[in-house]
Amino acid sequence: MPARVELFGVEIDPLTMDQAVAQVLAWVADPAVRCRFVVTPNVDHIVMLQHHAGLRQAYRDAGMVLVDGAPVVWSSMLLQRPVPERVAGSDLVPRLFDAAPEDRPIKTYLLGAGPGVADRAAANVRSRWPAVEVVGTYCPPIGFERDAAENEAILSRVAAVTPDVLIVGLGAPKQELWVHQHRQRLAAKVALCVGATIDFLAGERQRAPVWMRDVGLEWMYRVASEPKRLAARYARDAWIFPRLLAREWWRLRRPARS
Repeated sequence: MPARVELFGVEIDPLTMDQAVAQVLAWVADPAVRCRFVVTPNVDHIVMLQHHAGLRQAYRDAGMVLVDGAPVVWSSMLLQRPVPERVAGSDLVPRLFDAAPEDRPIKTYLLGAGPGVADRAAANVRSRWPAVEVVGTYCPPIGFERDAAENEAILSRVAAVTPDVLIVGLGAPKQELWVHQHRQRLAAKVALCVGATIDFLAGERQRAPVWMRDVGLEWMYRVASEPKRLAARYARDAWIFPRLLAREWWRLRRPARS
């Protein structure tokens, strides 16, 4: 993979969607690989990373860090450390499924979303992608991450089917922290921390129209769809992120001290 670029205190892999898919498939095909995990920073993640030490450590240990946020892509260009394109987790998963080799189905486990949602997503995946084998689904109860017995049960469920790809939809930063904490025991080749992707696969939530995604307005569609849940978060990020960008611009342009 090309060398990472550092932005906002995060080491980012400057990959295209095709390159990211190829890397995941390479990990899946490599018998020596054990639980490489992928994170996808957007503006909200960048804001959280400034004060969340545990999340920063998870990002440092991630196998791939892919930009899921048009403002972060635009900022990388402004700061002259460009990443080639947005690689959203909710786009990465279907593109990975599209690329699944017919002679070796990708064993996939869906962890997260609400009750019954992962099962509906699994049915849709099986119908649309014959080369993807969904080997399990599970919706953890609220607060599971603080329950040692529940965590052991989840690890056992995954170990029983040894998936190639574990799709984790628990929301940030919970999904990144949980995968990072248990990465040594997760019996999956790759874990993708991809937020609402399971909901999208199930048809539980609708993605923004393609034109809105292409011009960086998916956030507007999401706020309009879920104002009670997202409006405050996006307002906070809109207040903080420009300040982080200004700070980063100034930091990168200050002359190095001898």
